[in-house]
Amino acid sequence: MAKRVYVCETCGALAEEPGHLCNPKGEPQKCGFCGETAHYEKHFCKGKLEAIQFACEGCGRLATTPDCLCKPKKVPA
Repeated sequence: MAKRVYVCETCGALAEEPGHLCNPKGEPQKCGFCGETAHYEKHFCKGKLEAIQFACEGCGRLATTPDCLCKPKKVPA
């Protein structure tokens, strides 16, 4: 089975997950944090910024849980 590839509408970058792109092209998806429909499931919805606890040491991506990052590091409180 072929993997799904997402494309950034801004720069044309490709990724296997839409959350790794700044402006992913594709159908909206349901956010696992707030339940709203967004262009990608890892959007920054209301309340999510306050819940950020980790940053990736590789790319700088922010997350609420370390399993969303390749090199997670706890953000100082």
